[in-house]
Amino acid sequence: MDNPFARVSRLKRAQPQRPFDSRAGRVPPGQYLTEKFPVLHYGSIPPFDPQTWDFKIFGLVENPIRLTWEEFLRLPTKRIVTDIHCVTRWSKLDTVWEGVPWSWVMENARPKPEARFIMAHCEYGFTANVPLKEMLKDENVLLAYKYADQPLTPEHGYPLRLLVPHLYFWKSAKWLRGIEFMAEDRAGFWESYGYHMRGDPWKEERFG
Repeated sequence: MDNPFARVSRLKRAQPQRPFDSRAGRVPPGQYLTEKFPVLHYGSIPPFDPQTWDFKIFGLVENPIRLTWEEFLRLPTKRIVTDIHCVTRWSKLDTVWEGVPWSWVMENARPKPEARFIMAHCEYGFTANVPLKEMLKDENVLLAYKYADQPLTPEHGYPLRLLVPHLYFWKSAKWLRGIEFMAEDRAGFWESYGYHMRGDPWKEERFG
């Protein structure tokens, strides 16, 4: 007599295997995938002069830092592959970035115990606030100056941008000039217009 359990086993083996989908579980709610890299920013692209450009880390730190562009390029770097998600609902997978890891900022600026938030200060007075715990949550947080193994293009933030890939992409502020450590949170540019103070794409924190 035919064994019914053997029939079930044969049927299971006969089922076609689904191809592995590397995108599964990587696209937050309400997002669509794009192969392009859309350009979105407020205002015009600022000029860059390597002779006058500087980068500052200040506020609630034991060791305030000021670097010229030449000095910045001598800092240790890290290359990462990560997904990014824009509040305008596009997501782009497996993007490649290189820059100074956030761990370097923590080790060298030495934030004071009361520091709980940072403010990214950019050209033309643009700002973006991020809780410090979010900066520490993801080892892919960078001060990025390369994308796809090339220097950032001007429309994507050349020479330097913040990269906080696990939050909506407006937090990854372009044309970065400084990081301020703060005890209390305060709204950055888009946050003052109603965008969320944190911006977690998995929780659809688009607006506050």
